[in-house]
Amino acid sequence: MLRMTDFLDKDAIMKYQIDSYNWLISEGLQQVIDERKILPVNIEGYNIILKKIKVIPLNEETDGGLKDRHVSEYRIKNLTYRARIILTVEETYKKKDKEGNEKDESHVVDLFIGHIPIMLKTNICLLNGLSDKELIANGEDMEDPGGYFIVNGTERVLIGVEDVAPNKIIVTFEENLGKNTAMAKVSSIRHGFRSRTTVEKTESTPSINVSFPGATNVPFGFLCKSLGLTNSEIKGLFDEDTRAEIEPTLTEESSDEAFKKLCKKISFGHAEEYQELRTEQTIDNYLLPHIGNSKNERKAKARFLAIMAKKAIKLLQGKRNEDDKDHYQNKRVRLAGDLLQELFRVSFSMLLKDIKYQLEKQHTRKRDVTVSNAVRSRTMDERIEFALATGNWTGGRSGISQVLDRTTFLSSISHRRRISLLLEKTRPHFEARDVHATQWGRVSANETPEGKNCGLVKNLTVGAIISKERDDSYVKEKLEKICSQSEYSTDVYVNGVLIGSYPDPKKLVEDLREERRKGKIDYDVSIAYEERNNEVQVYSGAGRILRPLMVVKNLNKKEEGIIEDVKNNNVKFDVLVKKGIIEYVDAAEEEEAYIAITHDNITNEHTHVEITPSILTSIAEGYIPFANYNSAPRVEMASAMAKQAVGIPTTSFPSRLDSLMHVMNYPQRPIVRTDVSEIFHFDKMPAGQNFVVALLSYEGYNMEDAIVINQSSIERGLAGSTFYRTYTTEEVHYHGAQQDRFEIPKDDVEGHLPADAYKNLSNDGIILPETEFNSEGVLIGKTAPPRFLEEISMFGRIAERRRDASVTANETESGWIDGVVLTETDEGNTMVKIKTRSPRIPEIGDKLASRYGQKGVIGMTVRHEDMPFTNEGIVPDLIMNPHAIPSRTTVGHLIEMLGGTAGCLAGRFIDGTAFENEKEVDLRTVLEKFGFKNNGKQILYDGKTGEKIEAEIFIGVIYYQRLHHMVANKIHTRAKGPVQMLTRQPTEGRSKHGGLRFGEMERDCLIGHGASAVLKDRLLDESDKVKIPVCSKCGVMAVHDYERNKFTCPVCGDSQVYEIEIAYAFKLLISELLGMGIITKFKLKDKI
Repeated sequence: MLRMTDFLDKDAIMKYQIDSYNWLISEGLQQVIDERKILPVNIEGYNIILKKIKVIPLNEETDGGLKDRHVSEYRIKNLTYRARIILTVEETYKKKDKEGNEKDESHVVDLFIGHIPIMLKTNICLLNGLSDKELIANGEDMEDPGGYFIVNGTERVLIGVEDVAPNKIIVTFEENLGKNTAMAKVSSIRHGFRSRTTVEKTESTPSINVSFPGATNVPFGFLCKSLGLTNSEIKGLFDEDTRAEIEPTLTEESSDEAFKKLCKKISFGHAEEYQELRTEQTIDNYLLPHIGNSKNERKAKARFLAIMAKKAIKLLQGKRNEDDKDHYQNKRVRLAGDLLQELFRVSFSMLLKDIKYQLEKQHTRKRDVTVSNAVRSRTMDERIEFALATGNWTGGRSGISQVLDRTTFLSSISHRRRISLLLEKTRPHFEARDVHATQWGRVSANETPEGKNCGLVKNLTVGAIISKERDDSYVKEKLEKICSQSEYSTDVYVNGVLIGSYPDPKKLVEDLREERRKGKIDYDVSIAYEERNNEVQVYSGAGRILRPLMVVKNLNKKEEGIIEDVKNNNVKFDVLVKKGIIEYVDAAEEEEAYIAITHDNITNEHTHVEITPSILTSIAEGYIPFANYNSAPRVEMASAMAKQAVGIPTTSFPSRLDSLMHVMNYPQRPIVRTDVSEIFHFDKMPAGQNFVVALLSYEGYNMEDAIVINQSSIERGLAGSTFYRTYTTEEVHYHGAQQDRFEIPKDDVEGHLPADAYKNLSNDGIILPETEFNSEGVLIGKTAPPRFLEEISMFGRIAERRRDASVTANETESGWIDGVVLTETDEGNTMVKIKTRSPRIPEIGDKLASRYGQKGVIGMTVRHEDMPFTNEGIVPDLIMNPHAIPSRTTVGHLIEMLGGTAGCLAGRFIDGTAFENEKEVDLRTVLEKFGFKNNGKQILYDGKTGEKIEAEIFIGVIYYQRLHHMVANKIHTRAKGPVQMLTRQPTEGRSKHGGLRFGEMERDCLIGHGASAVLKDRLLDESDKVKIPVCSKCGVMAVHDYERNKFTCPVCGDSQVYEIEIAYAFKLLISELLGMGIITKFKLKDKI
């Protein structure tokens, strides 16, 4: 049997995203141009023909020249890594010669129309094809597989979006109307335009209605007549079971009469001369546009509508089941190329409108009409860059573009393999969130977030790929030759378009698959026979999730030799695909496959066998050793925690200027490893250390999920890490020759800090590398011009008083300056980036976790001499509570402790790959061989008294991760501070120096204790206490009379006004009620 390490490599993991972007550059952009062809302009004799588009991976420098930069420069300078788009157009216009005769002239012009962001490691990327040494010289991570963008200096990734499969009929009962109304729906896509057509059949009425954009509830028979079919032809499209249902909908009019009636229904309210034209445009462009948009395809559209009606009728008759919307054969994943093509289509349309406006404006003003002067590239740039920078896409969707998660190398890889279903997160959507059987081997059932995104955000498995757009002409030609229009045969479709019928569908499917296995048809084309619907479906479009399977009938002795060659790296994995030993299967084709999990389970009935069971896991799942020994919730938690660990996020971290970064000081390779760790080189960038762990209750300081940790181990570097933060500022130029300046602020500057704050600055106002800093010191000295103009001085000039705009470190942060970078922005402003380095030594409150979701918070640190020890003098690094194991059923945690100990004794790595790991029995044998008990238990002695601990203690070596949730980053205190402008209550959040929430439960506790003075102090005195004047006579808030300098009542004019203390939020409520015409009155008692 093959293992993942025999055929998977780190570069293949992002190949589907990179291929999608390469398709966009080579074909996708040109498709958008070909859809338009001509730019119509309201200038007589002047036309613009759109020709070719090309992408040039060059970028503008600030001085206007063109130059290739290192990709890392775009991160440092906060620029967008992008390529120039050049559109070739042909201008045709009429020109008079010397004799006054008009003649047509044309010339070809290359127009710069804007930029498109470049995906890293694609064909047009500067990093493509570079060796490891060249990547290191360019400041890049040689292990990074690419597949993301750099937008304004930030790394962003486009998430794959799950969408409804186009051009496929889905038949369901209407949700709102129960089981009485069947509806057949199809979502047609042509040139980026999506049109939804529905055929509705209700049990209680004989009518069948068709709806599509521009027309609703059009009678079925009436519409088919309008499309050119006769009654007999319509009846011929239905079988005996469904023909009776369709007859009441047929009419006796001719096709022309039916079309005229349809014109009045669709184009009601329009002038008669326009009704026919508008109806033709509606039918051709909006009714099933995937079939075609010319008159010749109208009969084909009628036949397709008949198939939809037949399916809806059979659903009502109980002769077929509802289609499953969540089945992966009814879904497509839209990747970066498809999403960017959609964005480019909208942006390009806006650009063409702008060009047309500019040309017509030139013509109106009697100027020379030239297209090169009418192009404003920013029109397209702004829209594309905004979408990528914010994630807000066309069609009102959001969250498609996300900041790449660089917490660990694992988290960055996992993020790029993520797919999302864009449903409203707050609604239940139970069926959409549930694990579906067709996810098996394609989408991980365990790696999904907790909370509102659960089940909507998913990750692809290790072996899954996503199909590319393929040319279907070969398959279409072949099927058109052999298929007929027989009404009782099986319908054959190619990408949702009916080709014809064939009497023996199983033979047809088998013949096509044999051609695919021989390489005549592309390997990612799907060929499926849906027996329950009696249809053959061939799909060659993009977005289908495929997974590799071995073909059982091709597994003979000769082929086993090739498999051995692949294992020995003599032959590439692609050879197995070309020889038909392995084929990629989508969810539609897998419906009729019978798949064995292992080679031992193969019978004569099996058609396929899994390459290896471990290929069914996602990357984060596959990272967990002995994952098959744990409960599903723990695997889900462990997958999430592996992405929160502190490790080496990228090998280029010393030169990177990320805003936040955690790096472990002494990371170790896990002794118990998995195939995923080896394939994706996680061992080269680990995120944890091997701990000696004892399962023991220790003095009550490891109750619940608390852990006790060895203080001496911490001092030797256990779980120690470094936190990097980058501070950025620039010298901004303002209107009126005003600008910021980097300097040490002088004493007369507004907001000047104490002199000690500037002591570490050099003469240019910037701190030097390797200088120690704290939160009270200034990192970058900077002054800015005043926000408002000052009063005119005695000499008639404005006395400018600059203000201090210096950059200081965050509160509670201290450390050393790791590096200083001075550069220039695209606007010509000087920009400074200061990279700080702070040690993060584990302390009480920090969080650690094993690879099994067993997270714990440090509850106590104990010195080496006070910790329990074994006969050999081994002292545990960490003590965890044994009660954490039984209820959570993380058996893998225990087995790894056995395996870790065995690996240390034998001096080798232990294989913990899910379903293929070393056996527990073998690990116990290794322990016995080296004189240890095979159950992993040992006798421990109390470090304080030296007494033997009565029970045997389970102790072993296990890989632990330090999570980035640290006390040093979360500690927050406040006495006085900023308040909200509206409510005058303290602001919220650590970043805003906000107050600590005193909620309802805290209030209830104080009431229970009778501590009324403390309650008043918290909720009033130290929050938003305010004194307001109140009229003692009528109880209304008084106002201040500035002329008489006293408070008076605005209602009764009485001057007997007293101040009362209330919360400002209550005063705000009174004012808002007053604005609604509701007056609130106070009743005052005698003054105490």
